[in-house]
Amino acid sequence: MTVATARGFTLTFGAADPADVDWLGGKGAGLARMTQQGLRVPPGYVIGTPACRTYLREKEIPSGLAEEVFARLADLEQTTGKAFGGGPVPLLLSVRSGAPVSMPGMMDTILNLGLDRAAAVALAGATGDARFVADLVARFHAMYAETVLDAPDPGGAAIDALVAAVAPDEEPGAVYDRIWAACEVALAADVGDSVPDEPRAQLLGAIEAVFRSWNTRRARTYRDHQGIPHDLGTAVVVQSMVFGNLSADSGSGVVFTRDPVTGEPGLYGEYLAHSQGEDVVAGTRTPDPVAVALAPAVLDELRATCADLERSHGDVLDIEFTVERSALYFLQVRSAKRTPEAAVRIAADFVAAGALTPAAALARVTAEQIRQVQRPGFDASEVEQARAGDRLLTTGIGACPGQVSGKLVLDPDRAKAAADVGEPVVLARPVTSPADLHGMIAAQGIITATGGSTSHAAVVARALGTACVVGASEIVVDEAARTLTVRGRTLHEGADVALDGASGELFTGRFATSTPAAATGALAALLGIAAARSGCSVLARVTLVGDVATAVAAGVDGFVTAVDDVLAATGHLDGLVQNLLDSGDGAASDFQQIAALVAAEFTPLLAAAGDAEIGVRAIDLVADEARELLQQTAVTTRHPALAVPLGRPALVAAQLRGLAQAVADSGGRARVHLAVRHVSDAAEASELRKLSAEAGGTVGVGTYLTSPRGALGAAGIAATSDVVWVEVRALQAAVFGLPARQLLTAEPLDGYLRRGMLSCDPRTTIDPSVHDLLTAVARAQRPGCEVGMRLSGSVSQDAAAQLYELGFRRFAVDLAETRPLVLALGKAASATPTTPTRAD
Repeated sequence: MTVATARGFTLTFGAADPADVDWLGGKGAGLARMTQQGLRVPPGYVIGTPACRTYLREKEIPSGLAEEVFARLADLEQTTGKAFGGGPVPLLLSVRSGAPVSMPGMMDTILNLGLDRAAAVALAGATGDARFVADLVARFHAMYAETVLDAPDPGGAAIDALVAAVAPDEEPGAVYDRIWAACEVALAADVGDSVPDEPRAQLLGAIEAVFRSWNTRRARTYRDHQGIPHDLGTAVVVQSMVFGNLSADSGSGVVFTRDPVTGEPGLYGEYLAHSQGEDVVAGTRTPDPVAVALAPAVLDELRATCADLERSHGDVLDIEFTVERSALYFLQVRSAKRTPEAAVRIAADFVAAGALTPAAALARVTAEQIRQVQRPGFDASEVEQARAGDRLLTTGIGACPGQVSGKLVLDPDRAKAAADVGEPVVLARPVTSPADLHGMIAAQGIITATGGSTSHAAVVARALGTACVVGASEIVVDEAARTLTVRGRTLHEGADVALDGASGELFTGRFATSTPAAATGALAALLGIAAARSGCSVLARVTLVGDVATAVAAGVDGFVTAVDDVLAATGHLDGLVQNLLDSGDGAASDFQQIAALVAAEFTPLLAAAGDAEIGVRAIDLVADEARELLQQTAVTTRHPALAVPLGRPALVAAQLRGLAQAVADSGGRARVHLAVRHVSDAAEASELRKLSAEAGGTVGVGTYLTSPRGALGAAGIAATSDVVWVEVRALQAAVFGLPARQLLTAEPLDGYLRRGMLSCDPRTTIDPSVHDLLTAVARAQRPGCEVGMRLSGSVSQDAAAQLYELGFRRFAVDLAETRPLVLALGKAASATPTTPTRAD
């Protein structure tokens, strides 16, 4: 059995080190920091994460923890001058989870703990309000029943009606007896269990429940989705209660130091008078903006304190607070979840203001957030027509931007099932809870009838980057009938709808989407910082003339393309090339039509590229992609010579001639090279150089290395090449003995990795054996020959950092991954252990 260490299992807020987040959890660390800064924080203590890990391993409270908890409780009674489970002033507690990594709404909380009959009578005497006490008794019983005994809301509306009928001046003992007995009867009928009426038993039961909540389905699902390790465990925060539901000048709220949706500076948040914090974050009631709901003096204090906290943390913060009889108390501070758009703006603004170093600002933004900023949006003219017509159903509160269309689904299980077969889904709920998480992850968009911008749905959606609308109070969701009704207009589940997470609008039908111009000022500024720090050249893959402008807007240094891609896009590959191969005997004259075709199709592309570098990969009829493009069996079955890079020299020569003609016809400014795939020997590179000279020498030549042999022989190949590209995906696949296409899919590798069959995920991390091969390639870099990495699919931060550390500064990437790669390289260049976070 594990026992407490010399430090023990617990620490008070005043004695804890706020930097020790792994032990204290995020919530505990924030409370320790605010306490030590002198803010008005209700006193309490933290049970560290080691206690949780021990409990989960041994399935029982660690030896010595209960005694330590009760000793801390005695200290808390002395500090507050209140009595736990008695009077004259009773001490009530909140017991909350607090993991080292933020998991909003995923684990358990219990409020108003410590209520027995004696405490209830004393509290009524201290406040003069028996109805207030009745409300606390009902809240505590319901929360304990749901959290500890897994019995959600056993009394429901009947208990609410009993509480509402209590007069403020009733005899409190009788009120307690009546409410508690009704709650117990409902609970016994539901699950045959009982809530303990002894406060110390309540406290130990709540602590165990928080420990157990680390491994609930919703918590594990969230960690899987966010890539959070399962072995961290959660801390438990035990804190003296303050009461936002005490009086008209009391209430609870959540604020962000900047708008978490747009990143706009200024206090942004909501306040619900005469309420407890759970009422705000659960989304069961719709709160008011803090700027209009708070008393002026309280608002001024909140603004000043939030500004101080943002400066001291160097980050945008999510702050929970309670007002008790006009006194402001701080209950939690943490880094705010934010939309991708907000993350970009906040990082750029903090650098501009000198609040963060460039390195720290880049670290605050992920490649996935950049991808989401670039995601498609609705066609603006179609939206205007829909608003002018009758397609706008309702408008709620935009909680997370994004414009999505999909099938309306009213149940999280059905949403996941539909998404699993590829159907885009918009999930509509009266209100979301952690039990809906699997459906929320599966959905393209989320809408709820109640809740504000700090509700469960809003916070989780921002963490997921999912378009979300909350507080759409006109919608009525009938889960039994599977209908959604707005002002008499009814939609059945499965109907097409469109959702705008920024404007808060829900439309009938779907909209066409278009890719936005993503280079906003904030994004351009942030990526400019990244590019300057890395010093790398990034080329983007283009196929059509229109792609060039898109790539230029993304800030590329040049372009890569492929002859077979361009010919396929213009409808020429399947017919003309195949016919020429089948009818000819391999002579140069047989491929003259290909040269003319290359010249015709590449002239407008080179003209659009201007004087930028453009690398062209030669036709490769060996690759899986070629089989798909040609829509027939392998060409090499009928033409074995095409199985080797220069098996048909005339085909390569024709492409060189066609490109040379395209350069001339486009104005002669383009810097073009033709690169051949699968080269693995210096002799092949020398032969390619000869073919270029015979074609006039105006087009440079290069190679794509796809094999371990090619990588090991890179120095010899580079000696006669203008450019050497390494196809990282192909090289990884070759080393693992896998088809290269498998490195672009989730399965079977996801399942294989879960079974522990591989020590390295070849899609995201450079394998040590490939690292050694790339070291040989790095040594091949020489004046006159550019060596670059060709990346396919989604850019991995880990892989980009590894390649950067190897010394590579030249990359080519798919067009949509240009900005994510620029960010990843900037972060790689900034990743040094001594990099400061704040600019001051």
